[in-house]
Amino acid sequence: MNRFVSMSIFVRVVERGSFAAAAEDSGMTATMVGNHVRALERLLGTRLLNRTTRRQSLTEIGRGYYEQCVSILAQVQSAEIDARDMRARPRGRLRISAPVIFAACRLAPAMKVYLERYPDVQVELVLNDRIVDLADEGFDAAIRVGALPDSNLIARPLMPSSRIVCAAPGYLARYGTPATPKDLEQHHCLAFRFNSGAERDWSFTLADGSQQTVRVPGRLDISEGHALREAALTGLGIARLPDMMLERDLAAGKLIRLFADLQMPTFPVHIVYMPERKQTAKLASFVEFVIGQFGPERR
Repeated sequence: MNRFVSMSIFVRVVERGSFAAAAEDSGMTATMVGNHVRALERLLGTRLLNRTTRRQSLTEIGRGYYEQCVSILAQVQSAEIDARDMRARPRGRLRISAPVIFAACRLAPAMKVYLERYPDVQVELVLNDRIVDLADEGFDAAIRVGALPDSNLIARPLMPSSRIVCAAPGYLARYGTPATPKDLEQHHCLAFRFNSGAERDWSFTLADGSQQTVRVPGRLDISEGHALREAALTGLGIARLPDMMLERDLAAGKLIRLFADLQMPTFPVHIVYMPERKQTAKLASFVEFVIGQFGPERR
């Protein structure tokens, strides 16, 4: 027999005062009610109720067991209510992994809107440029930039990320403005440095659709995007940076976009999460919010 069912019936017997009354409440026969109580007594190896033809009473052990059953069943009921409630409305903690630049430039500024919309959700935003294991590391979802490896994760596309070649007005005034990508070979170029080395081969799609790759010279490699942007702002050289980092600088004239008529490589962006038979409301709310803010149609 199901132990929780037996415990529930035992509590009902105590509170209603008889097997017959408990049977009426439970929609079963008095014999079945008795079977549940006796199953508990066999499990515990002791009598829980003193029973006579006229009345019943709890034994000393039965009284303590009854109080524990009431407490346990209340906790189970509370857990079930909480679980159903979490399915029904967004609440609880969300742990999200995102690349540093995407989080700093797009996701973090938008969190004010999300948190105001869903006051019962707490968000832990972990900035990390490596690919995390959602299950092993306890993440609900992750933002990923670049081609996705094969996995069992659900991936929803966001607005792609493109690169922009830019320089400060002061640099261009001093060294001139390159007219073609080939002219970059005569300029000071700032490169992003990956673990595998500096990114000094810059590719362009020309007006006729052909591809051109230029090996750009320079004496400064930087392994963090915001530091690379700061170096460009001070006029140290020409940089290639994600468009999401440069919107304000370009609008304010602090940086000038070069080769605006040429197409630069773009990188896909996705939000990924584990498949669930029934998704929690908090995760569903976050996924839909991110898509609404940064979906491909916003491009």
